[in-house]
Amino acid sequence: MDRMKPTSEIVVSPELVERFDIAGPRYTSYPTADRFLPDGWGAHLAHALGSRARTLGHAPLSLYVHLPFCASVCYYCACNKVITKDHGKVSEYLRYLEQEMDLVAPLIGAGHRQVAQLHLGGGSPTFLDDDELTQLMSLLAQRFELLPDMERSIEIDPRTVTPKRLAHLRTLGFNRVSFGVQDFDPRVQKAVHRVQPFEQVQSLVEEVRRLRFDSINLDLIYGLPYQTLESFQKTVDQVLTIQPDRIALYAYAHLPARFKPQRRIDAETLPAVATKVQMMDQAIHAFMAHGYDYIGMDHFALPEDQLAKVKRDGRLQRNFQGYHTHAGADLLGFGVSAISQVGAAYSQSVKTLEAYYAALDAGKFPVERGLTLESDDLLRREVIMSLMCQGRIAFETIEQNYGIDFATYFQDALERLQEFEHEGLLIRTLAGLEVSKAGWFFVRPMAMSFDKYLWLHQDHQRFSKVL
Repeated sequence: MDRMKPTSEIVVSPELVERFDIAGPRYTSYPTADRFLPDGWGAHLAHALGSRARTLGHAPLSLYVHLPFCASVCYYCACNKVITKDHGKVSEYLRYLEQEMDLVAPLIGAGHRQVAQLHLGGGSPTFLDDDELTQLMSLLAQRFELLPDMERSIEIDPRTVTPKRLAHLRTLGFNRVSFGVQDFDPRVQKAVHRVQPFEQVQSLVEEVRRLRFDSINLDLIYGLPYQTLESFQKTVDQVLTIQPDRIALYAYAHLPARFKPQRRIDAETLPAVATKVQMMDQAIHAFMAHGYDYIGMDHFALPEDQLAKVKRDGRLQRNFQGYHTHAGADLLGFGVSAISQVGAAYSQSVKTLEAYYAALDAGKFPVERGLTLESDDLLRREVIMSLMCQGRIAFETIEQNYGIDFATYFQDALERLQEFEHEGLLIRTLAGLEVSKAGWFFVRPMAMSFDKYLWLHQDHQRFSKVL
C-alpha cells in the first residue's frame, strides 16, 4: 500500500529549534523521578496499594518488568543494565522477581488484579531464552488476571531473536514489539558497538507481520558518532521501506559523566547541533510525507495504529514508558530501577542487583525512593500531562477540579509561555491554551514553564537538552 501524501505544511525553522533547545525533563511523570525522596521501606507504595484496593474496585493495572541483562554494551546506552553472558543470573533474577510479586500482589487484594497492559523492557528482554520468558509469564499469570485482550509489548534486540523466537513470543500472547534500530549505517553501528544489518531487521519485521502482531515500533537515534545528513537520511529511507506502525525518533544526549559506556564515544565524532537540527527536520518531514501522524515529542504512528487513534480522540496518556493508550491504569513496576505510579504515589526500586536481592531477602520492598503527591503536585501534573498528551489546557476544567483561578495561580508560567505565543507555537484564548501544529515539536520546553521544582531550584542543566 502506498502511503505517500504531500509533505506536511508544518514549517519549523532550524533557528527556532536551536533557540528552544533547552535542558529539561521529558515528563514521563510529574514531579520527575529525580525529585523522589528516600524511602527505604516502600511506605509510599504500600499505602497507595492499600488505598487502591479499598477505593478502585476492578480498575485495570498496567505492569512493567525491568529485565536488565544484555550480552554486550551499546556505547550510547543510558539504561540500567547488567552486561553478562551468564544465563544463571537470569534464573536467580526470576526467583527474586517472584518474591517481589508475592510482596505486592496481596496488598492489591483479590479481585483487583486485572491487567490491561504489560511491557517488558531493559536491558534486553530477549536476552532471556524461550523457557525463561515462559517462566516469567507464568509467574505473572499466577498472581494477576491477564485480560484476554490486553496489550503485551516487549523490547527486542534484533541480534537476539530468530523467526522461531518471534513465534514463541506470539504463543505467549505478545502482540506489540519494539525493535532497537538506532541507525543502519555500518560505520555508525561499529562506533556505538551495535552491529545489525538492515536486511536482518527487515527480515524480522516481515516475520512479525506474518505472525500477525498488532503493532511494530522501530527506535531511531540521531546525533550518534559519524552520522551525517546523508547517512541518516538513508537510514530514514530504509525505515520507511519497512513501514513500521510506530517510530520513535530520539536525540542522542552525550552525558559521559553520568553514563560510563558513553565515555567510549569520541565527542569529536558527534555531529554539530546545527546538523542534528537538520537531521530531525529531514526525518520529521519524511515520516509525515509518508502518512505518519505526529504523536508528540519524538513519536510517530500510522493513522490506523491505536496510538494515533487515541491521540485523535484526546485520550493519549503518558507514563514512565512514554506515550500509551490506557487511561486510568495504575502502573506497577517490577525489577531493579523499575518505577511504579499508583494513584498519587510514585516509587522507584533500587538500581543494583545486590541491593535488590538484599532487600527481598530481608522481606522488604526493594524500594529506594518514593513520593506521595501534594495538591499542588496533582494540579501541575494534570496541567503538564494535558499539554504533553492533548496539546491543550482548558482553564475552566482545571479551575473546577482544583478550585483555583488559573491566570492568578500560574501567572509566572503564563509569562514564561509568552515567547512561544509570539512565535505562533502556542495559542492563548479566554478558554485556555492550545499547542499549534508547529508547536508540538516544542511541547517539552512549554511544559517546563509549569514545573515548580525546576524554577524553584533553577537546575535545568541536570537534564538533557531537547536535541
